[in-house]
Amino acid sequence: MTQSSQSAAKNNIVIGKIGAPHGVHGELKVVPITDYPERFKGMKKVFVDGDAMDIKSVRYQNDRILMTFSGYDSREKAAALTGRILSVERTDAVPLEEDEYYTFDILGLTVETEDGKILGNVTDVLQPGSNDVYVVESPESDEPILIPALKSVVKKISVADGKMIVKLQEVLE
Repeated sequence: MTQSSQSAAKNNIVIGKIGAPHGVHGELKVVPITDYPERFKGMKKVFVDGDAMDIKSVRYQNDRILMTFSGYDSREKAAALTGRILSVERTDAVPLEEDEYYTFDILGLTVETEDGKILGNVTDVLQPGSNDVYVVESPESDEPILIPALKSVVKKISVADGKMIVKLQEVLE
């Protein structure tokens, strides 16, 4: 990977992982790592481990995505790509609705209460059911704080400022 492709890869969004070859003409199975698997249809370019590659074809077969890259027209050539990560530039991200955020934008945010008390940083986003849960860790505590992604709790998210403002619920005793 060149230095320019390394810096581009840092800003890219992971959308999939290349699986095993399918057939003898260079087609590859793709495991989507995105909430929008339909995004692959119509794509012309993708980054494979940070290097830009032209897409020759994309098709869907049952629950699989099958993709062919220009210059990889045999099973043997395509097999060399197995296990590599697919990404797109941030500008090619699927647009989100207002008050929706990508997980990678949430990770690392500093979480503070409405009165300015810093709780820690978001280290993980759990998806247990009806709403996400933010895992906040602080060097001052051994136990993480779990914050439900609800409007009544999360008052403001500013990705640009690297902050999340929350209103903690009172603990019932």
